[in-house]
Amino acid sequence: MNRDELLALPATVDLVTAARALGIGRTTAYQLARAGELPVPVLRLGARYRVPTAALLTALGVSPSGGAPGAATGRATVLRALP
Repeated sequence: MNRDELLALPATVDLVTAARALGIGRTTAYQLARAGELPVPVLRLGARYRVPTAALLTALGVSPSGGAPGAATGRATVLRALP
């Protein structure tokens, strides 16, 4: 997904969309979500998983303002590598 596609996402997305943005497969995303190890918060609504887009953008280091992540604070954004 490119930056424009990410910024056009609704307030929450399904787990498959979040997986695509994170560059992981559907099965891996469900496994990580069940284990509580996905690098973003996951909302469980009945049998459905939803991911807040704001958290997804933060995890990916995408700023809606277009500035570099961490530029305002001088801190770099560090992402945890997935297995």
